[in-house]
Amino acid sequence: MSDTRSEKQKMLAGDLYRADDPELRADAARIARWMDRYNASQARPAAESRALLAEALGSVGDSVTIRPPFFCDYGYNIHIGRDVFLNFNCVLLDVVEIRIGDRTQIGPGVQILTADHPRGAAERASFLEFGRPIRIGADVWIGGGALLMPGVTVGDGAVIGAGAVVTRDVAPGATVVGNPARPR
Repeated sequence: MSDTRSEKQKMLAGDLYRADDPELRADAARIARWMDRYNASQARPAAESRALLAEALGSVGDSVTIRPPFFCDYGYNIHIGRDVFLNFNCVLLDVVEIRIGDRTQIGPGVQILTADHPRGAAERASFLEFGRPIRIGADVWIGGGALLMPGVTVGDGAVIGAGAVVTRDVAPGATVVGNPARPR
Protein backbone atom coordinates (compact mmCIF):
# COMPACT_ATOMS: atom_id res chain seq x y z
CA MET A 1 0.00 0.00 0.00
CA SER A 2 1.32 3.42 -0.99
CA ASP A 3 1.79 6.18 1.59
CA THR A 4 -0.45 9.07 0.50
CA ARG A 5 0.70 11.49 3.21
CA SER A 6 2.50 14.66 2.26
CA GLU A 7 6.21 14.92 3.06
CA LYS A 8 5.32 17.46 5.76
CA GLN A 9 2.87 15.02 7.35
CA LYS A 10 5.57 12.33 7.33
CA MET A 11 8.05 14.77 8.87
CA LEU A 12 5.67 15.80 11.65
CA ALA A 13 5.00 12.12 12.42
CA GLY A 14 8.73 11.44 12.79
CA ASP A 15 8.79 9.17 9.74
CA LEU A 16 11.24 9.22 6.84
CA TYR A 17 10.53 12.17 4.56
CA ARG A 18 12.21 14.06 1.74
CA ALA A 19 13.68 17.28 3.06
CA ASP A 20 13.75 18.81 -0.43
CA ASP A 21 9.94 18.77 -0.71
CA PRO A 22 8.48 22.04 -2.13
CA GLU A 23 6.07 22.55 0.79
CA LEU A 24 8.89 22.14 3.30
CA ARG A 25 11.14 24.44 1.27
CA ALA A 26 8.39 27.07 1.39
CA ASP A 27 8.10 26.65 5.18
CA ALA A 28 11.90 26.99 5.49
CA ALA A 29 11.86 30.13 3.34
CA ARG A 30 9.11 31.62 5.53
CA ILE A 31 11.09 31.05 8.74
CA ALA A 32 14.28 32.34 7.09
CA ARG A 33 12.52 35.65 6.40
CA TRP A 34 11.24 35.68 10.00
CA MET A 35 14.77 35.00 11.36
CA ASP A 36 16.08 37.91 9.30
CA ARG A 37 13.56 40.18 11.05
CA TYR A 38 14.02 38.70 14.52
CA ASN A 39 17.81 38.66 14.39
CA ALA A 40 18.04 42.21 13.01
CA SER A 41 17.74 43.91 16.40
CA GLN A 42 18.63 43.21 19.99
CA ALA A 43 17.25 46.55 21.12
CA ARG A 44 13.54 46.06 20.47
CA PRO A 45 11.05 46.33 23.34
CA ALA A 46 10.09 43.07 25.10
CA ALA A 47 6.50 43.25 23.84
CA GLU A 48 7.69 43.46 20.23
CA SER A 49 10.01 40.47 20.72
CA ARG A 50 7.16 38.49 22.30
CA ALA A 51 4.87 39.29 19.36
CA LEU A 52 7.53 38.16 16.88
CA LEU A 53 8.07 34.91 18.79
CA ALA A 54 4.32 34.24 18.93
CA GLU A 55 4.16 34.80 15.17
CA ALA A 56 6.69 32.07 14.39
CA LEU A 57 6.75 29.50 17.20
CA GLY A 58 4.17 26.83 18.03
CA SER A 59 3.56 28.32 21.48
CA VAL A 60 5.32 30.81 23.73
CA GLY A 61 4.67 31.39 27.43
CA ASP A 62 4.84 34.71 29.22
CA SER A 63 8.18 36.39 29.93
CA VAL A 64 10.21 34.43 27.39
CA THR A 65 13.56 35.88 26.32
CA ILE A 66 15.39 34.62 23.25
CA ARG A 67 18.47 36.70 22.51
CA PRO A 68 19.33 37.04 18.84
CA PRO A 69 20.79 35.56 16.84
CA PHE A 70 18.42 32.60 17.05
CA PHE A 71 18.09 29.86 14.45
CA CYS A 72 15.49 27.17 13.75
CA ASP A 73 14.25 24.97 10.90
CA TYR A 74 10.52 25.73 10.91
CA GLY A 75 9.52 27.36 14.20
CA TYR A 76 6.04 25.85 14.40
CA ASN A 77 7.32 22.73 16.20
CA ILE A 78 8.83 24.74 19.08
CA HIS A 79 6.81 25.08 22.30
CA ILE A 80 8.27 27.19 25.09
CA GLY A 81 6.90 27.57 28.61
CA ARG A 82 6.87 30.72 30.71
CA ASP A 83 9.91 32.55 32.10
CA VAL A 84 12.29 30.73 29.74
CA PHE A 85 15.62 32.26 28.71
CA LEU A 86 17.71 31.35 25.65
CA ASN A 87 21.01 33.16 25.34
CA PHE A 88 22.73 34.25 22.13
CA ASN A 89 23.27 31.96 19.14
CA CYS A 90 21.01 29.00 19.99
CA VAL A 91 20.04 26.56 17.24
CA LEU A 92 16.81 24.55 17.43
CA LEU A 93 16.37 22.08 14.56
CA ASP A 94 12.66 21.49 14.92
CA VAL A 95 11.62 19.00 12.25
CA VAL A 96 9.47 17.49 15.02
CA GLU A 97 8.37 18.86 18.36
CA ILE A 98 10.69 20.55 20.84
CA ARG A 99 9.10 21.30 24.24
CA ILE A 100 10.90 23.51 26.76
CA GLY A 101 9.42 23.71 30.28
CA ASP A 102 8.83 26.72 32.49
CA ARG A 103 11.78 28.63 33.99
CA THR A 104 14.37 26.75 31.94
CA GLN A 105 17.58 28.65 31.18
CA ILE A 106 19.66 27.86 28.13
CA GLY A 107 23.20 29.17 27.67
CA PRO A 108 24.78 30.62 24.54
CA GLY A 109 25.49 28.43 21.55
CA VAL A 110 23.27 25.54 22.68
CA GLN A 111 22.00 23.26 19.92
CA ILE A 112 18.76 21.28 20.29
CA LEU A 113 18.66 18.88 17.35
CA THR A 114 15.59 16.76 16.55
CA ALA A 115 16.69 16.09 12.96
CA ASP A 116 18.25 12.70 12.29
CA HIS A 117 19.36 10.81 9.21
CA PRO A 118 19.31 7.20 8.07
CA ARG A 119 22.51 5.34 8.74
CA GLY A 120 22.66 3.91 5.20
CA ALA A 121 24.40 6.06 2.58
CA ALA A 122 21.85 5.17 -0.14
CA GLU A 123 18.92 6.46 1.91
CA ARG A 124 20.81 9.63 2.84
CA ALA A 125 21.67 10.19 -0.84
CA SER A 126 17.91 10.21 -1.52
CA PHE A 127 17.49 13.25 0.79
CA LEU A 128 15.61 11.12 3.31
CA GLU A 129 15.64 12.15 6.94
CA PHE A 130 13.46 11.88 10.02
CA GLY A 131 13.12 13.46 13.44
CA ARG A 132 12.78 12.43 17.05
CA PRO A 133 11.19 14.88 19.52
CA ILE A 134 13.07 16.52 22.37
CA ARG A 135 11.45 17.35 25.69
CA ILE A 136 13.10 19.58 28.29
CA GLY A 137 11.42 19.84 31.67
CA ALA A 138 10.87 22.81 33.96
CA ASP A 139 13.65 24.52 35.91
CA VAL A 140 16.43 23.03 33.76
CA TRP A 141 19.80 24.73 33.25
CA ILE A 142 21.68 23.97 30.03
CA GLY A 143 25.23 25.31 29.92
CA GLY A 144 26.74 27.09 26.94
CA GLY A 145 27.67 25.05 23.90
CA ALA A 146 25.76 21.93 24.96
CA LEU A 147 24.28 19.66 22.29
CA LEU A 148 21.00 17.81 22.80
CA MET A 149 20.69 14.99 20.29
CA PRO A 150 17.47 13.65 18.69
CA GLY A 151 14.96 11.97 20.96
CA VAL A 152 16.29 12.93 24.39
CA THR A 153 14.15 13.91 27.36
CA VAL A 154 15.60 16.10 30.10
CA GLY A 155 13.79 15.84 33.44
CA ASP A 156 12.68 18.72 35.65
CA GLY A 157 15.44 20.45 37.60
CA ALA A 158 18.28 18.81 35.66
CA VAL A 159 21.60 20.54 34.92
CA ILE A 160 23.52 19.96 31.69
CA GLY A 161 27.13 21.11 31.87
CA ALA A 162 28.65 23.47 29.32
CA GLY A 163 29.77 21.63 26.20
CA ALA A 164 28.00 18.39 27.15
CA VAL A 165 26.73 16.15 24.35
CA VAL A 166 23.44 14.68 25.55
CA THR A 167 22.76 11.39 23.74
CA ARG A 168 20.49 9.77 26.36
CA ASP A 169 17.65 10.88 28.62
CA VAL A 170 18.59 12.92 31.70
CA ALA A 171 16.79 12.05 34.94
CA PRO A 172 14.96 14.75 36.92
CA GLY A 173 17.39 16.62 39.18
CA ALA A 174 20.48 14.99 37.65
CA THR A 175 23.62 16.83 36.60
CA VAL A 176 25.34 15.54 33.45
CA VAL A 177 28.65 16.61 31.92
CA GLY A 178 31.02 15.53 29.16
CA ASN A 179 30.91 13.83 25.77
CA PRO A 180 28.84 11.76 25.87
CA ALA A 181 27.11 13.38 28.84
CA ARG A 182 27.18 11.26 31.99
CA PRO A 183 25.92 11.84 35.52
CA ARG A 184 28.34 13.65 37.75
